[in-house]
Amino acid sequence: MDDQNKNLILATALSFIVILVWFVLFPPAPVEDAIAPDEIVAADGTVLAVDADAPTDVPTASLLDPQSVEDAVSETARVTIDTPDLSGSLSLAGGRIDDLSLKSYKQTLDDESELVRLLAPIGTAAPYYALHGWVPTVGATADQVPGATTPWQIESGDTLTPTSDVTLVWDNGAGLIFRKTFSVDEDYLFTISQSVENTTGADIAMRPYGLVARHGEPYQIGFFIQHEGVVRMSDGSMEEIDYDDMPDLSTEEGRVEVAENGWIGFSDQYWMTALIPTPGRDFRSTARFANDIYQVETVYPTVVVAAGGIAEANSQFFAGAQEWDVIRSYQNDLGIDRFLDSIDWGWFFFLTKPIFAVLHWLNGLIGNMGWAIIGLTLIIKALLLPLAYKSYVSMAKMRELQPQMEKLKEAAGDDREKLQKGMMELYKTNKVNPASGCLPILMQIPIFFSLYKVIFVTIELRHAPWLGWVKDLSAPDTSSLFNLFGLLPWDAPAPESILSLVFIGILPIILGISMWLQQKLNPAPTEPTQKMIIAWMPWIFMFMLGSFASGLVLYWIANNTITFTQQYLIMRSQGIKPDVFGNILGKNKPDAK
Repeated sequence: MDDQNKNLILATALSFIVILVWFVLFPPAPVEDAIAPDEIVAADGTVLAVDADAPTDVPTASLLDPQSVEDAVSETARVTIDTPDLSGSLSLAGGRIDDLSLKSYKQTLDDESELVRLLAPIGTAAPYYALHGWVPTVGATADQVPGATTPWQIESGDTLTPTSDVTLVWDNGAGLIFRKTFSVDEDYLFTISQSVENTTGADIAMRPYGLVARHGEPYQIGFFIQHEGVVRMSDGSMEEIDYDDMPDLSTEEGRVEVAENGWIGFSDQYWMTALIPTPGRDFRSTARFANDIYQVETVYPTVVVAAGGIAEANSQFFAGAQEWDVIRSYQNDLGIDRFLDSIDWGWFFFLTKPIFAVLHWLNGLIGNMGWAIIGLTLIIKALLLPLAYKSYVSMAKMRELQPQMEKLKEAAGDDREKLQKGMMELYKTNKVNPASGCLPILMQIPIFFSLYKVIFVTIELRHAPWLGWVKDLSAPDTSSLFNLFGLLPWDAPAPESILSLVFIGILPIILGISMWLQQKLNPAPTEPTQKMIIAWMPWIFMFMLGSFASGLVLYWIANNTITFTQQYLIMRSQGIKPDVFGNILGKNKPDAK
């Protein structure tokens, strides 16, 4: 076997093994209300006597007979939320933000599809909401502070919009008057300003808090490549806790004392909620699970409210899509430390971040994410051109050495050691690196995986069209051989059906053809086993990648096309004229000039 074919088989086999492993690993009772923040520790370390039980007058929701969101919303008095990106309401019962949908995102590509719902109230199948309040420490009891069902009244405002705030008020009847003022920007950030007015004759002390609670096990896509669960930043340190790990989370593991900067929330594929204290402020960050409720909290230092005085506490709450532009603006403009890292960039963050940044920039220029992927491929291939040039030149030189290698094989006979020694001397004399043919493939593997990650986790690729039938680059090609790509009057197999692995779409077929044409730059090997392996490899890859995201298949097609062009031109520059059509027809021998 000549070394050029050895390199080709080695590189192809390596890619096959890596993709196969990737494909296997990453295929494609009554519920109580939120748990109250746990016991409060004063600055001097003293544990203050507080009620750590759940808020009084706890609402419940039965999973056996859940209500529709519409019915649950109609049961309580509410304030409408209306922004360019959000619609919903906040409940006057508890002053909770618990009804929120995203105007810019639908659940499917169907024109009649419902909007993506992020938050849902108590009583529905999957309650998910944010609550802000106070925990008493000195001079007040749990029933004297607002709880989960406190009947707030509207003091000012009637609709929460980017230009109109809403203030709620509650008088506990014992000398304390509480207020909450909600404001919201044009994207996904709420600001909650709480105050307590002390009209009693004695000082009181309490700690403000915010919490986000999810009842029951949240829906999860279950892919290892995507983190789903708690994400938090604590003084520059990022931490991710999967939903599956939260039931085993100890108190010590779930609690972090933050000195200056941090935030905590829940991150799913594309969507996120996060509690964001004012930058520079110390607080306690807590993640925990109890009573089938997943919960994150921010609890702030004790505030002393003097008799006749007023104390205030401000915080922010993010609830929306993980849009790169929006999250980056919050990080840069508002000083929310490392907020961009709330997007799950993965282990290859040093590749995924710049790859997405370039992809996002190209999409802004071109206005189409599919063409942006092709543009990204051109840039990557241009950056790797020096390495590719060196590799292809080395392969061309090895081809020129084929006659001398054949003579060495004849002279060495069965003496493999003599053959290896002679070949190494031949390589050294002619300054040829026999392993250089694998380098371009090896460089492509981390880039391929990083782009897979980018396409999977970034919302900018979700439902992003390219052209014609490709309407979602984050999903597999919807065309199918099963109905001759729409010519026959029946539907293609569902993506989750095993038939979809056989009846693949147009893009995977083009991918297989592009790989097959790449092989035809060189004559097929004469050894039958080698010839069979190489002949079948493009079609095996074609079916393996048929269920991958269309954007990833498009990248590979573009990469193969550019590689074919580069290799063809470089081979000609070295005096070798590839006979592609002759190789397709099988007219050429491996050592043909």
